[in-house]
Amino acid sequence: MRDTTALAVGSAVSGVLAYVVFALTTRELGPEAAAPVSVLWSYWSFAGAAFAFPLQHWIAKSVTTHGENVVRSALPRLSLALVATSLLLGLLAWLGRDQLFQRDDLWFPGLVVLVTLGSAVIGVARGGLSARRRFVSVGWSLAAENGVRCVAVGALILADVSSPVGYGLCLVLGHLVAFVWPSSLRFGRQRSVGETSAPFGFLTGAALAQLLGQVVLTGGPVVLALAGGSPTEVTALFAALALFRAPYILALGLVSQLTGIVARLIIEGKDRALRRIRNMIVGTAAVGVVLAGAVGALLGPALLKLIFGDEVSVESGQAAVVAVACTIAVANLVLTVTVLAQDRPSAVVRSWLIAVVAAGLGFVALTALPPSEQTVWSFLIAETVGFAALLFAQQRGARSTG
Repeated sequence: MRDTTALAVGSAVSGVLAYVVFALTTRELGPEAAAPVSVLWSYWSFAGAAFAFPLQHWIAKSVTTHGENVVRSALPRLSLALVATSLLLGLLAWLGRDQLFQRDDLWFPGLVVLVTLGSAVIGVARGGLSARRRFVSVGWSLAAENGVRCVAVGALILADVSSPVGYGLCLVLGHLVAFVWPSSLRFGRQRSVGETSAPFGFLTGAALAQLLGQVVLTGGPVVLALAGGSPTEVTALFAALALFRAPYILALGLVSQLTGIVARLIIEGKDRALRRIRNMIVGTAAVGVVLAGAVGALLGPALLKLIFGDEVSVESGQAAVVAVACTIAVANLVLTVTVLAQDRPSAVVRSWLIAVVAAGLGFVALTALPPSEQTVWSFLIAETVGFAALLFAQQRGARSTG
């Protein structure tokens, strides 16, 4: 209970501080000057999905299943691959610097490199802490990462710094909290008997799967803009997603425990316990979508106006759909972690590809609706089909493991 509470509090504090950091940055620089920092923050969310999340859960699973030597042996090669990937992404950012950052210098492409490396380091640190069941420390790291950024941005404001580069560097500074727990970055030679999976295959699959999930969860405003939605509608959908995605952000920290738990249950052959976890996910999701739909319909429009201003308006029906889809996204995150713990990242990728195709077909079938309704219903289709596909993958993996 202590570990779960620490993870929940750490995730919640981290989420609040992230909003504070971005709000302070936007207010200090102004919307136009803060644009490159906004792009960097968007990239940070994808870097977390592609690098931090897979590394954390691969390390937790591998240490639980095969011992620390597996991670120790793979880290040198992984480090070289991550450096090369970071430089490649930095080069791509430099080639598109005018469109992405509206700047012609090297600063923000360089920050892309640092954010990529920092996301990987923080993923390794949290993986090491999770593997050793130091979840209170994981909770502290979640809060401290954005806490450091908040302090750094505050210092820039007090010093009257108006350069967007300085605020971009604050994003990178948050990753340095990984070095507060240096032992989490070191792994011993303990090993257990058993066949290990190739780390590159697992990490590539997990990264692609989590990226697809992030695109489904956060891509609605882009889809709405491309579908002809007005700027006001795009902003309103962005705000609705930000509001109803709060439980998902909280769950990102809480699932740190789940990988090790499921991996141990698989090793010990406790099929009944695995079935209980699956039934709990389904039952909780069923209750959650009913509550989310009611809250979204009854309170969603008022909450959006209260938090984001009177100009941000969403119909109660659309708010309910977004709230339900975001609730299913939490269940999908939990299912993703359980399937990854079964060492089946390709199954997660397949599930999300099926969900994306279903959403695309749904989007085409709903062309008679206004763009805003067409977009939110397609979002719900993607999350619902993703849930069904992931649940099937989890059941199939449990049978094959048994």
